[in-house]
Amino acid sequence: MSRVPESERSDWTDLDLLTREEAHGRLVAEIAETDVRLAGLGESESAAAERELLRSRLRALREAAEDLIDQPRKD
Repeated sequence: MSRVPESERSDWTDLDLLTREEAHGRLVAEIAETDVRLAGLGESESAAAERELLRSRLRALREAAEDLIDQPRKD
């Protein structure tokens, strides 16, 4: 019997994949964390660049989360 050691097995063989609902939940959690970080920056000029990066990240996260729940299921 030639079994590949567990340390060399591919993650794909375990089929450890997220469902759309699990992925959406993780995105929602990340959106909440990013909202908190953004609110904590305040409006100082020194934080302007980080604020813009976080706003851009929020747009991308929200779009990804929306795409996950807007896709029709293929049953």
